[in-house]
Amino acid sequence: MPSSSNDSKGLPADTIAAIATPLGEGGIAMVRLSGPRALAIAAAVFQPVGASSLSPEAAPTHTIHFGRITRAGRVVDEVLLGVMRAPRTFTREDVVEITCHGGLLPAKLVLDAVLENGARLAAPGEFTRRAFLNGRIDLAQAEAVADLIHARTELAAAAAREQLAGQLSRRINQLRDDLMRILAHVEAHIDFPDEDIAPDTREQLTGRLRSAMSFMDELLRTAGEGRLLRRGIRAAIVGRPNVGKSSLLNQLLGHDRAIVSPRPGTTRDTIEETASVRGIPVVFIDTAGLREASDEIEMEGVRRSRDVLAAAELVLHVLDGSEPLSAADEKLWVEFAGKKRLLVRNKADLPNRLELPAGQAALSVSCRTGAGLEELKDAIQETLWAGGIHAEMLQVMINSRHEDALRRARTAAERAEGALRADLGLELAALDLRLAANAVGEIVGKTTTEDLLDSIFSQFCLGK
Repeated sequence: MPSSSNDSKGLPADTIAAIATPLGEGGIAMVRLSGPRALAIAAAVFQPVGASSLSPEAAPTHTIHFGRITRAGRVVDEVLLGVMRAPRTFTREDVVEITCHGGLLPAKLVLDAVLENGARLAAPGEFTRRAFLNGRIDLAQAEAVADLIHARTELAAAAAREQLAGQLSRRINQLRDDLMRILAHVEAHIDFPDEDIAPDTREQLTGRLRSAMSFMDELLRTAGEGRLLRRGIRAAIVGRPNVGKSSLLNQLLGHDRAIVSPRPGTTRDTIEETASVRGIPVVFIDTAGLREASDEIEMEGVRRSRDVLAAAELVLHVLDGSEPLSAADEKLWVEFAGKKRLLVRNKADLPNRLELPAGQAALSVSCRTGAGLEELKDAIQETLWAGGIHAEMLQVMINSRHEDALRRARTAAERAEGALRADLGLELAALDLRLAANAVGEIVGKTTTEDLLDSIFSQFCLGK
């Protein structure tokens, strides 16, 4: 992160700017400024047009003004300029948002104009970092901003909104407060060593610790679902050539993505596309037909398919229901026996000639008519996330960083409980209680390091 000056309270004293919209051609683009000189810098480059438009320094908060951005005496673009004065802004600093015409050049010229007049180019995620440093949001809410931006399904977006609204933070803060109260009680007895903890008091403390650990366990159980919603799952579509793998991919995506042909070996490379399956982002991968390749290109396609299969978390093994089980089918059957797998009997619109081994079941679909596709999606959802998705689960779905912090807190709390029960010394219990409270505090940013903040905010895009 670029170096920045700080005021007497340790908060950023410089003004940052960045293009806040995606790069590329579009109808509009936005350049955002935040910091103590945002209004003055904007005033240096903005010429109000019309009787109702004002200079940024004179404009009331939360107003929009029409005018022109100038640079070296030349008009850069006609813009709308929004003024938002601290503290009623995302960063709790003065913020200016300049909306110009879309495209790489207009936005770059506007950005160059404000940078030449005293702003500094923002680092990735620096606006959100300032919102955290200025107390606008906590660290869990800051991460929710990135989750919302990167959400690929409505459920993922809903989970991010719940976290941004503070649903997870409230529970984490309550957990930390509980641990701190237990710690305060233990430390009070350390200060007065002549007074032993009464047995009933010791039992109350250990009971409160058990309740805290139970709540940690409850949160930890959401880690898998949180990973699913944020990252999605990789599902490889496999089978011998010409069983309908590409047709199945097209049906699951709802549009033609892969070339479909009756000629075996049409797919020579892996094809990846993401679709929402019952709210879960699933990356479907159409693989080359796994067989003895006849040329170098097909050999490379088969090699790539096997690399994809090694990393896939779910296999959709497609079989041709209009033909008996072949030796190639049986070979693949054995090869993927150790993978989480769904058997898909394609061509259900034709007479069935496929007999499966005893005890094996397949989902019947027709990629020609679309029959059975909804049942297949239900089976995918059930395989990945048994029990369904409930609204209350979305409120507290933790990410990998939260999971690591909670596991460390859980281990320390368990040691503290053991020390209290075995009367091993209050100092040991207090040490572990503080470790547990600090680990929980990391989730919302009450315990942080610069390295931790750099790691989190470096994953954000510019302008956010």
